[in-house]
Amino acid sequence: MKLKNLRKKILRLEKRLKEGPKKLAKLKQKLEAAEAGRAMKGKRKSPAQTAGAKKLGAVKKAKRKLNLSPERRAQLAAAMKARWAAKRAAEASTTTSTGQDSAQQPTAQLPENKPDGA
Repeated sequence: MKLKNLRKKILRLEKRLKEGPKKLAKLKQKLEAAEAGRAMKGKRKSPAQTAGAKKLGAVKKAKRKLNLSPERRAQLAAAMKARWAAKRAAEASTTTSTGQDSAQQPTAQLPENKPDGA
């Protein structure tokens, strides 16, 4: 390698090393300023506004259709109905234990699953 080219490379490298810390410091200052600005924005908004903004801005994913067999669909439906019935029974027992004489919701008898899966 020629001496002239070597000197040029060394000068470029030194220049880059000198600029590196400056760039790093500059970027850190920008980051701190952005974080401070973000914190100030958060303080200005009320919690109700921020919650509303999150709800409106959220994009809902499209629901994926499950490929269930009729037997499995019936099995899941029965399990869910049993869970809901247990939940209603638990709510009914808590209302009676608190001593309220309000009208209770009658728990309907659930029909048995049909063998055809409908």
